[in-house]
Amino acid sequence: MEFRKTGWTTRLKRFALAVDSWVDAGLWGAARRAGDTYERIRSATDRLTVSGGQRLAVEGISEGLNLGIAGAFLMLALAIPAFQEGREDALKHQVFAVTFLDRYGVELGHRGARHDDSLKLEEMPDHLLKAVLATEDRRFYEHFGIDVFGTLRAVTVNARASGVVQGGSSLTQQLAKNLFLTNERSLDRKIKEAFLAIWLEQRLTKNEILKLYLDRAYMGGGTFGVAAAADYYFGKSVRDVTLAEAAMLAGLFKAPTKYAPHVNLPAARARANDVLNAMVDAGFMTAGQVDSAKRNPATPIDRRRDSSPDYYLDWAFDEIRRLADDGKIGPERVLTVKTPHDPAIQDRADEAIESILRQHGPGYRAKQAATAVMDTDGAVRALVGGRDYGASQFNRATASLRQPGSSFKPFVYAAAMQAGLYKPSTIVSDRPVCIGNWCPNNYGRSFAGSMPLTVALAKSINTIPVQMSIALGQATGETHVARAARIGRLKIIETSRAMGLNSPLTDTVSLPIGAAEVTVIDMAAGYAVFANGGRRARPYAAVEIRNSHGEVIYRHDRNEPEPAQVLSTQVAQDMNFMLSKVPTEGTGRRAALEGVVTAGKTGTTNGYKDAWYVGYSGNLVGAVWYGNDDSSETANMTGGSLPAMTWKEIMQFAHQGLELKPIPGVAPPDPKAATVAKAQAPATLSPASGPGAGHMPRQSFEVLSSVGAMFKTIEAPRRNGQPLQVGIREVSSGAEQRTLR
Repeated sequence: MEFRKTGWTTRLKRFALAVDSWVDAGLWGAARRAGDTYERIRSATDRLTVSGGQRLAVEGISEGLNLGIAGAFLMLALAIPAFQEGREDALKHQVFAVTFLDRYGVELGHRGARHDDSLKLEEMPDHLLKAVLATEDRRFYEHFGIDVFGTLRAVTVNARASGVVQGGSSLTQQLAKNLFLTNERSLDRKIKEAFLAIWLEQRLTKNEILKLYLDRAYMGGGTFGVAAAADYYFGKSVRDVTLAEAAMLAGLFKAPTKYAPHVNLPAARARANDVLNAMVDAGFMTAGQVDSAKRNPATPIDRRRDSSPDYYLDWAFDEIRRLADDGKIGPERVLTVKTPHDPAIQDRADEAIESILRQHGPGYRAKQAATAVMDTDGAVRALVGGRDYGASQFNRATASLRQPGSSFKPFVYAAAMQAGLYKPSTIVSDRPVCIGNWCPNNYGRSFAGSMPLTVALAKSINTIPVQMSIALGQATGETHVARAARIGRLKIIETSRAMGLNSPLTDTVSLPIGAAEVTVIDMAAGYAVFANGGRRARPYAAVEIRNSHGEVIYRHDRNEPEPAQVLSTQVAQDMNFMLSKVPTEGTGRRAALEGVVTAGKTGTTNGYKDAWYVGYSGNLVGAVWYGNDDSSETANMTGGSLPAMTWKEIMQFAHQGLELKPIPGVAPPDPKAATVAKAQAPATLSPASGPGAGHMPRQSFEVLSSVGAMFKTIEAPRRNGQPLQVGIREVSSGAEQRTLR
């Protein structure tokens, strides 16, 4: 046995040695073959070795390839966001041609591209096309979407001038911006613009791009495209414009609001001269050919009396696109939309804001205002998004988020009353209340003690809404104050959103006293719920929509669902009863109307940055905001001052001639007072009722409006040249809340 074991051991050792030898031999052989292969490769590459200038060229090409590959990956990464913006369906989505009519069927304005299939690019005057190309893109037919030489030239000129005096964007880039992007000044937008320009060049011909550009550019005065601009400024077809008129139109592309001839005719003519000189410099015309146009400049139609509700039209156009996105108007894109817009109320709103800002704005250090007026079902009659559309197209009524201050409190009261915790007669106590280390205070850091809930709302007591948020949470069984308050605030947010506040409502301890941010139009819609008895009132701009064949494809009363009941009828009536005391006994006395029962609420934020008045009657709802775009502080402006004054100025006019409807839960107006209000109707502009009123021409309304304005001036009491604060004022928002008397 021992011998056998020894034999097996010897054989295993020998086998292991054999394997080791085989591995060693294999590795050695592989290394030798690899060495031979390397030597052969080196010998071959040595024959390719270059020196001197050839070596520099080869290395340059190699580095160029490396950088090119890396650049290609970078370009792809930058292009992807632009290509997502420039989808084929996005290009089609923009093809809207919408004509808006007011509530009486009178043309209100246009938005979108005004397509005219009968007018081809070839039918436009040659001198108009040359004027546009000479000023916007002389090398349009030569570049691939980006004019490299033009961009370098612009950079050089701007560097020498130490500022932007010449643009470098090609016409295709400008079209890409108009179609897909915003006016934001950023590197990201410029990168997207460049890639989208190339994208457009690959999918459209040069003439198609030029036609789209001429159709869709904003030309001032609420017009889009050269066809609409020619009709608006000169009262003629674009086919018939003269060289001088074509130069003036081409000058609008650079800055339509600055060079609009109905706004600043000298500037428009000076710009037209620049265009004519550019045509000569580009070689499109000779100096002799443009001399006559210089000596006989274009004279536009007098549009000084014309007013275009541009903020309203911008918002209405967005609403039409929203309906299209929702599939409610099918594939139609050439539309005629009848709106609930009331030109009389719109004019009075514009005049009231401008007049009050001019008269009282400097004293209060307030520079901007916005308002929205609607029926109690959400039909928007008028919209003012700012003081001057030409200076700023930003719509402060629909897009600006501002703190509402105490005008938010009715939503808190409604949530608490909907939960069955309070009634108008409930006795509440104005006393210290804290959530953590945050304690809201009234002005003077004093407290008023016990009072009915109606008085608390009329006097805008700050501690009561905070107590309500705690009570809402405690009703669920939560005993911890901070946690109960948070539960209560979530219920308040839920109620507010159900009532129409669509903006994000940030949950903070000061939310119950107006620290969240809202829009003007949403506030009007939220208060409309009170005015109509508790039903949701979504703001809308389309009463009826017809396609290009005149067929009705949408009606609001037919295609929209019945409004939801978001508050019980009893809660709406109780809220109306309490809010009706604000203009008579509370902070909104300056908003009280003669002969019309109204309800509403003032709002003022910390630092007096925002001032509001939101109010309503049984017929109309309106929200007014005053402040500054940069959120700078005003000079103690409250909701009971300029906003209440503006609301009264608009609504007193808007109710003239109306058959007054009662506010649910509020005693109807005195019949004698109502008779007085009706007796004033002949001096008004509003044809809201009466047989045949809708057939009166708009020009007649404007004449009557100007006559009516002669008999009504806006004058507030002043003391030592400064605005006089009258009545109860209130401030609420942020860490410290105050109520002023």
